[in-house]
Amino acid sequence: MRVPLSWLREYVDLPVTETGRDVQAKLVSVGLEVETVEQTGAGLKGPLVVGQVLTIEELEGFKKPIRFCTVDVGSANGTGEPQEIVCGARNFAVGDKVVVVLPGAVLPGDFAIAARKTYGKTSHGMICSTDELGMGDDGTHGIIVLPPEYEPGTDAIELLELVDEVLDIAVTPDRGYCLSMRGVARETAIAYGLPLRDPALLDVPAPNAYGYPVKVSDPIGCGNFTARTVTGLRPEARSPIWMQRRLQKAGMRTVSLAVDITNYVMLELGQPLHAYDRSRVEGAIGVRRAEQGEKLTTLDGVKRVLDAQDLVITDDRGPIGLAGVMGGADTEIADHAEEAGTTEVVIEAAHFDAIAIARTARRHKLSSEASKRFERGVDPQAASAAAQRTVDLLVLLAGGTAEAGVTEITAPSAPRSIAMPANHPDRVAGVEYGRETVVRRLQQVGCDVYGQDELIVTVPSWRPDLAEPNDLAEEVIRLEGYENLPSTLPTPPSGRGLTDRQRLHRRVGRALAGAGYVEALSYPFIGDAVLDQLGLEKDDARRRTVALVNPLSDEEPALRTTLLPGLLGALRRNDGRGSHDLALFETGLVFRPTGEETKAVRLPVDRRPTDEEIAGLDAALPRQPRRAAVVLAGAREQAGWWGKGRPATWADAVEAARTIAGEAGVELTVRADRHAPWHPGRCAALYVTVDGEETLFGHAGELHPRVVKELHLPERTCAMEVELDVLERAVDGALQAPRISTFPVATQDVALVVASDVPADAVEEALREGAGDLLESLRLFDVFTGEQIGEGRKSLAYALRFRAPDRTLTVEEASAARDTAVALATERTGAVLRGA
Repeated sequence: MRVPLSWLREYVDLPVTETGRDVQAKLVSVGLEVETVEQTGAGLKGPLVVGQVLTIEELEGFKKPIRFCTVDVGSANGTGEPQEIVCGARNFAVGDKVVVVLPGAVLPGDFAIAARKTYGKTSHGMICSTDELGMGDDGTHGIIVLPPEYEPGTDAIELLELVDEVLDIAVTPDRGYCLSMRGVARETAIAYGLPLRDPALLDVPAPNAYGYPVKVSDPIGCGNFTARTVTGLRPEARSPIWMQRRLQKAGMRTVSLAVDITNYVMLELGQPLHAYDRSRVEGAIGVRRAEQGEKLTTLDGVKRVLDAQDLVITDDRGPIGLAGVMGGADTEIADHAEEAGTTEVVIEAAHFDAIAIARTARRHKLSSEASKRFERGVDPQAASAAAQRTVDLLVLLAGGTAEAGVTEITAPSAPRSIAMPANHPDRVAGVEYGRETVVRRLQQVGCDVYGQDELIVTVPSWRPDLAEPNDLAEEVIRLEGYENLPSTLPTPPSGRGLTDRQRLHRRVGRALAGAGYVEALSYPFIGDAVLDQLGLEKDDARRRTVALVNPLSDEEPALRTTLLPGLLGALRRNDGRGSHDLALFETGLVFRPTGEETKAVRLPVDRRPTDEEIAGLDAALPRQPRRAAVVLAGAREQAGWWGKGRPATWADAVEAARTIAGEAGVELTVRADRHAPWHPGRCAALYVTVDGEETLFGHAGELHPRVVKELHLPERTCAMEVELDVLERAVDGALQAPRISTFPVATQDVALVVASDVPADAVEEALREGAGDLLESLRLFDVFTGEQIGEGRKSLAYALRFRAPDRTLTVEEASAARDTAVALATERTGAVLRGA
């Protein structure tokens, strides 16, 4: 809602020194979202005056039509002589009154005006259009032609109200009354503690039996319908400048006098109106639901097929308007430029059901200023006042005559009352306001309040959002100032910190970040296309997805079953933007339906669901394990003066899994595997021990080249994905810190030659078991193949560290432990000590 400050001052006597920024601060303090304050006419400097065109000479020989004009600007030019001006516009004639800017003036955008020679003539100024003055679009795209009553030399800056401030307010759905000057003025008056001149307080004649005939067949859809008739309108009458300027500042385009008046009253009072050309309406006006398949051509020229739930305005021929949304073309007000302009109008001011209008507007993809207001709630008591205000303006500005007939059809209704303890706002806010403050604030918003300790509050008709005591408490709190609420941090009870699960998840994230990975959060949605690109088999469990009823994108209509698509998409985007050395990670839920889920039931909203109902809802949910994943590409270690860098490999992906397992104090077992989307020769299955049994933890390795190509990823991209819920089950008690021994370590190196198909993990497992309790750590530090050891063989070199907790080991003890380890590796894997 755009609110010109000059218009707002008509209803509230703001201090003269108050600026738009001051009013913005006040309105924000009472809960309105004032997004911007626009300075219209900023930088504008005169002389800018009214001029009368005396002569027009058409200049020949140029690519476009050019006119050399003489214009009477009175004494504004200091001489009283006609001003010579070159102009290319064609929408004015001799005798017209126009807006002239003279040399020395500055237009918006720091456009300085000076006499200059152009098209063989000297132009002493410029004849202005609305765009050049920053007035917005008036629909003509040409020179401003003023009414004839203004004298040449009149100051156009003041006449056109060019200098003003406009507040742009983002009105939330529960504050529909602020989509009007009346509503914003009420909030302004409350914020400043000033009286309000309510524009809806008009003398309205009582309804009678000889108004224009109206029949409402759906009183639920239309609870109030007021019709007034005005005759004898002058078709040539135009909207006055003050009305045009207010509409333009409010963001609306001027159309014709009758239409401009209905728009003006809508902005003023918040009540949408419609004016019908009486000569084009056949018979009584009706309000009903549309028949399925009925057709209506609306004012925007679109022929619409109506739905049975649409609320329509009809005459004897059928629909003539989409109620609360847009009128029909058949009864459109004729413009004054047409041969036979409109001379008689029927004014409609009605109150329509908010839900019905919202659904119609969305169904036809037709949002209008009227529907926007009805959707948020319009004051049902304002219809008769809005109709009267429209009639008064038509009589005043178009020379019309108001017929005595007044039609008003109203469905029975009673004011809404809410019972509320006087101290309820105090209890909600934690602040002691007191009964007097509560009553005063509620009366300021328009409520009638009775009672002492127990208040009976009658809600004003323009506030449909006030429905329960908490709504009333909110009104008191916001008017007293949210900024005045004390800020008190709650004291958590002891022992209620993070759970073990939460601490583990945070440690995992910190460990990956410490290892050089950057966290990336992706949307939890996928489609079948990316699952095909990952090369998943048709029976792969990851293809069994949970489909969304209302997906954000048709290309991703399901919840993810793996974290990799989102992470790989982030890696691809970053690589495409020039970041080629990437290491990303994400932790989050995936959704794995089992097929055993039940159908979810709708839970009640008037009470707390029972434990059985909550359990039934849980049973309808898919399994949602928490996972962690990393993706790598480019260099893992950068090259520099310190030495050569190295690219990221499958081993880095496996090491990321070891880092995660290490945060839980869990030993990770790595075995070769074949699992999409990884390379069959560079894929590792990761296992941890849960309740004494090896359990699959996840996979890591280099992605399959076909997957890399399909997803347009960098070559040799690597990835790892593990399930943190499995890791949590593998944790055996509290994480134990390593014991620091005071005794020295004994190091023994062994190089074992095995067949090339023997996994290093099998050799390592045998060495660990054979070395016994004295072994502190075991590390593979070299893998060698070559002629020296024979074809089909490889050499694995390990560093074994031995240490006793209670003594210094002798060489003999360390060597014995090493020999036992080698012997067991020989027995199980056929390993031979290299060089033996």
